[in-house]
Amino acid sequence: MSFFFFLFVFFRSSVGVQLEIQDKHVVMDNGILQVTLSNPEGIVTGIRFQDIDNLLEVRNAEINRGYWDLVWSEAGKKGTKGTLDRIEATNFKVIVENEEQVELSFTRLWNSSLGGKQVPLNIDKRFIMLRGSSGFYTYAIFEHLDRLPDFNIDNIRMAFKLNKDKFHHMAIADNRQRFMPLPDDRLPDRGQTLAYPEAVLLVNPVEPEFKGEVDDKYQYSCKSQDIRVHGWICTDPLVGFWQISPSFESRSAGPLKQYLTSHVGPTTLALFHSVHYSGADLILKFRQGEAWKKVFGPIFIYINSLLDGDDPRLLWEDAKQQMTYEVQSWPYEFLASKDFPRSDQRGTVTGRLLVQDRYVDDEYIAANGANVGLARPGDAGSWQRECKGYQFWTKANADGYFVINNIHTGNYSLYAFVPGFIGDYRYEIEVTIVEGCYINMGDLLYKPPRNGPTLWEIGIPDRFAAEFYVPDPNPKYINKLYVNHTDRYRQYGLWERYAELYPDGDLVYIVNQSDYSKDWFFAQVTRKVNNNTYEGTTWQIKFELDNVNDSAIYILRLALASAHVSELQVRINDPSVEPPLFSTGEIGKENTIARHGIYGLYWLFNVDVPSALLLKGNNTIFLTQTRGTSPFQGILYDYIRLEGPPPCSSRNNTSFCFS
Repeated sequence: MSFFFFLFVFFRSSVGVQLEIQDKHVVMDNGILQVTLSNPEGIVTGIRFQDIDNLLEVRNAEINRGYWDLVWSEAGKKGTKGTLDRIEATNFKVIVENEEQVELSFTRLWNSSLGGKQVPLNIDKRFIMLRGSSGFYTYAIFEHLDRLPDFNIDNIRMAFKLNKDKFHHMAIADNRQRFMPLPDDRLPDRGQTLAYPEAVLLVNPVEPEFKGEVDDKYQYSCKSQDIRVHGWICTDPLVGFWQISPSFESRSAGPLKQYLTSHVGPTTLALFHSVHYSGADLILKFRQGEAWKKVFGPIFIYINSLLDGDDPRLLWEDAKQQMTYEVQSWPYEFLASKDFPRSDQRGTVTGRLLVQDRYVDDEYIAANGANVGLARPGDAGSWQRECKGYQFWTKANADGYFVINNIHTGNYSLYAFVPGFIGDYRYEIEVTIVEGCYINMGDLLYKPPRNGPTLWEIGIPDRFAAEFYVPDPNPKYINKLYVNHTDRYRQYGLWERYAELYPDGDLVYIVNQSDYSKDWFFAQVTRKVNNNTYEGTTWQIKFELDNVNDSAIYILRLALASAHVSELQVRINDPSVEPPLFSTGEIGKENTIARHGIYGLYWLFNVDVPSALLLKGNNTIFLTQTRGTSPFQGILYDYIRLEGPPPCSSRNNTSFCFS
């Protein structure tokens, strides 16, 4: 925090929080900032800070400035396109009002007379301002009573539309910051829509430096576990607007789920549920008779400033410090809702996770860096499709020890996945959390899928396709942020580069000769035949076997980082044999290739390969992605391994094999 800003907050902190209730608005003011909300709708219409009358976009209608919304549909509707509900409340109530704190409630009860015009939920939106705080908090409580009708939800979020004349510099990570185009640049006379509406080529932007760049909000997605602070900087005056998420416990689908953050608008989002990078698998479905309640958030909206002439990057550094403070303060003690449990009403789980893989090490292996979490009871890996409950995750240390704090009461399964090993771990017994509990799970043992020794492998088992070959983008479709960047896969149109690199035939990978970082294209995409026709592709893996055990089964492990409306077929040494040795059937609706995500949902397939299909000497595995109706269909591989049969030893005329 700059010295000036520290003094500003220090002197203003002596001012208690004031609340002014008007006919159509409610104003919270703590002397540092002033927040105006519509009454009774609960839309943030204004944020006054220092000499800026409104940080939000005043040219937008009041309903389109700072708001909670969701996308929903009636049960039975196909696809993931629903109706936008801006969640305009119908009742306003003051929950807490004193000099230290104000908490406001804006509620809407479901009205059956509105039929399909309103999502069948009771919703309570809360806003909190504290003395001396340069920001405010917001959270929402969603409730589905068992008598309410069936429906689906695709998207839940809090959005802020900032003043486009003020906020031009966006920051979502240390290495993902840039001066951004204007929303005007996406208009038809300035931008050309590309293969989907979100991607626009800037052909006549207001600022000429953006000409030839692609703007696409999906280029700024992040993993849930990494979304802690992001936002915008105004340079005249030097002011930062930041959305801070101290916890991701209320977000759907676990730590790796990708969500939108900030993008051209200037827009800042807090996503709690979405079907992006997952598709229909993550539609939130409710059926009559199902009672449900969930608290989303709170998030903290933080505003900071500097003196003219200071380095604007200090605003980002200060926002990160504030984020650290908010994380350390979690769970907040000042929320008035009884639906948000305090720290003494939560539990803790500790333990150590070890891995047993005799083909890697004879000893147990510490699950260094493992993601370990609690989510609703289910099968191994089900957490990535779970979206109704809370999830609590941590990372194991180098010795495999983990601590999961601040867990809501309830029944959970304990899940984990370990970098360097395929598959998912689930503890076989449900874990019950009660208030104040401390549960030591002791040593837990994960035995990843393994039948025999590794004959060869391609890639790194980490659930991502980033280690494979990611080409340079077409020079016509550049986002300058990602040139020579670790996230180079976030460029638009990379799927088109496959046919350019392989114009006369599909990819062929030769084990022990090829390099997967150079010779394995990051996505098995379709091939464009003409203007409107695409076809599936067949990739080959060529390898040699010194010998073949005629009476054994070999195992092909196929770990996929993502799939979109695809079918993967496996054939051995004969590309035309029918039926194939293995087929996934149609899988995935994740759209990861189009959305520059490098991973979506994790899929693991274990294919038995009879020795009769293998040859001593040269062999070829044919991987065919059969579907071909769009450029975005395809598969992102995480890791491929061929295992031989387990070695055997003889004891007392009996053969023993181990795995």
